[in-house]
This record gives sequence, structure tokens and C-alpha cells, in this order.
Amino acid sequence: MTSPAEIAAVTSNGPRTETVSLVEPIVRGETTIPSITIRKPRGGELRDLNLQDVAASNVAALLKVIPRISNPPLTDDEADMLDPADLMEIGGIIRGFFMTAAERQAIAMLIAEHQPKS
Repeated sequence: MTSPAEIAAVTSNGPRTETVSLVEPIVRGETTIPSITIRKPRGGELRDLNLQDVAASNVAALLKVIPRISNPPLTDDEADMLDPADLMEIGGIIRGFFMTAAERQAIAMLIAEHQPKS
């Protein structure tokens, strides 16, 4: 069962970064990139984007923001070539950055309710 402390940790401001292990690694010359770290975007990195589109994981919005917040930084062409499964996972991470504390708490409580009781 999830403790109140664990729920509180989840419902704080949330993580600032998350790492994605790519289903299809990116090949950049002789270098293979097996994972990327996605950082919570700042205001300037959202310039010329509609926040609703970003939060809804609109593909065009994701493809614009991913190169701005990924480490290592992806080129626009690399973002365009992401496997759809990777794009979906990254979109979920970005959506998570925009969740309110109440949304995070509701999700944590749902998860806690559905965990096996020992």
C-alpha cells in the first residue's frame, strides 16, 4: 500500500527531468543514443506553441518542443524520426510536467487503490 509520505512525494511539484530508454535508439554518425533525458520546459522553450497542444501531446507541438528540452539535444530531423512508441512516452512525460498537484494526488491514490494488499 502507498503511504501518505509516498503520495506526498508524488504530489509535490513533480520531477524536473525524466529519462526515456528509446525503443529505437537514435544513430548520430558513429554514436548511438539509447536514451534521452527530457527536462520540464521553461516559458521561453514554449514560445510559439499552444500550451493546450503541448499538454494534449499534439504531435506537431511535441516535435517542436522535444529538441528544446532533450539531453542530449536532438535535432529537428532526429525528433521527426522518433519511433511512435518513443514519441508517445515522451508526450506522456511532458504532459506529466503540466499536471497539477491535485491531478498527481488523484493518480497516486488510484494506483494505491489498485495495488495488491499484503
